[in-house]
Amino acid sequence: MTEHTDPVATEGFGGKQVLAIVGITYRQLDHWARTDLLRPSLCDAKGSGSRRRYSYDDVVQLKVIKKLLDGGQALQSVRKVIDRLRVEGESVASANLVIAGDSVALARNGEELVDLLRGGQGVLALVLELAGVKEEVDAAIASLAPPADQGGTGVPAAAAGR
Repeated sequence: MTEHTDPVATEGFGGKQVLAIVGITYRQLDHWARTDLLRPSLCDAKGSGSRRRYSYDDVVQLKVIKKLLDGGQALQSVRKVIDRLRVEGESVASANLVIAGDSVALARNGEELVDLLRGGQGVLALVLELAGVKEEVDAAIASLAPPADQGGTGVPAAAAGR
């Protein structure tokens, strides 16, 4: 039995495909590769007529770069952000970024913000994760309700008086 391999994993994406997926121009892609913002990881250009090949991860990183630019960040700032993420050992494709005006911070572990444009300084901030708030409220409401076997209405007394 032969093993099936994903052609995208081995062949990657050519320039035209990347342009269509990411929504950038050839000039942008070429400039970013030549200036080391993001070089293709599968096959770099080796002179006239050669073709770059980008991995899936490269394409995701390019999309993140595009989103930062679309979000109002200058290319110079985007370069700093990408470089700082690499120094911090963070994947560009999966980092949680907080953008506020001209500031970009990396949110780590739900409690730490690292300013990526000011040399990786920690930022005094409270990162409020809202994912579990609804469950916490539901659990607290359920703990206020009288047990069903006592003939209660299932509505907490505070809510019943409204």
